[in-house]
Amino acid sequence: MAFAIRPNHPLRILFTELVTRNLTWEARRADAGLAEYISGLLVDFTHTENLYRIRNASGKRLEDVGEMLIESNPLIEGRSFDYERLVRKHIGDYTLFLTGLFPEYVARLPRKPFRVDAFVDYMKAGKESYGVVAAFNLFEYRNESRLFAALSDQFELCVFGLNQVKNDLQMLQRGYYQSLRQVLENSQ
Repeated sequence: MAFAIRPNHPLRILFTELVTRNLTWEARRADAGLAEYISGLLVDFTHTENLYRIRNASGKRLEDVGEMLIESNPLIEGRSFDYERLVRKHIGDYTLFLTGLFPEYVARLPRKPFRVDAFVDYMKAGKESYGVVAAFNLFEYRNESRLFAALSDQFELCVFGLNQVKNDLQMLQRGYYQSLRQVLENSQ
């Protein structure tokens, strides 16, 4: 079950502002909807169920990109080409989110033995997955194809923009902590 946060929620407004400010000019120029899509992704992934929405045929939650890649393949585990698109879109979103906001987590992955993710390049998997989604450019997917092509082409710049969003969030958190501390100190 996917959880939705209303369009005027303060968290959505904050993420939209931060993403728009931090995406490089090249990424913003690639597609006008890029910042809106990425900020929506951040909001959606505030719910853990959305972050781990992909499940295998037996219902097990998939947390490794390598397992998701296997699940997406219509010749191996995939259920259909539409399902491949759904899983590949999630892989792009998941890898963008993790490499952008939690690069230290992704950097530690290869050290964990016996995980499929030890052999997966998150940047490459994300870029390639958005490319696969962009290739679904007919019928009901035609209008979204350009956005996903831009996400694929500008993946590294989007990751860099999210790294900057992470820095801004840390600065905002420090500012909030400092102001709260000052209020508490002045009340004594």
